[in-house]
Amino acid sequence: MWDHPKVTRAALVSGAAEGGTELNAFDNALLAAGIGDVNLIKVSSILPPHVELLEAVPELPRGAFVPVVYAERTSTIPGETIAVAVGAGRAPDGFGVVMEAGGSTAAEAEAEVRRKIEEAFRVRGLSLVDVRVVAAEHRVERCGCVVAACVFF
Repeated sequence: MWDHPKVTRAALVSGAAEGGTELNAFDNALLAAGIGDVNLIKVSSILPPHVELLEAVPELPRGAFVPVVYAERTSTIPGETIAVAVGAGRAPDGFGVVMEAGGSTAAEAEAEVRRKIEEAFRVRGLSLVDVRVVAAEHRVERCGCVVAACVFF
């Protein structure tokens, strides 16, 4: 039998920031999203039925290894607007999918995430009863980054 860490909750978060380098901008955007002091373990886009989707991430132990689905976009073009979104859709039994997208505006990225969730449910033959989306948008000054994530804990 597969023995895995018990994840019982998740939350959607987003952040945007500038930095001296692309990596620093990404780090600062993670800090702005509230997940900058943990190790992110990128996972695929399935939301287990038993996982409760919360409005915010509690304070996690610094250095913890945390499963996450995330989108990020970084730019060094002053004046460019960058955006990303992450969303979670659920079926009546709680099973869900998490999708991510990027775009020029938060509204554009959010609309793309919603389309992806709808398609994922359509091909699975599932009813979609709940969709939640978060997005981040940023106008680059020098070196900017946006991040949106579904964090599991």
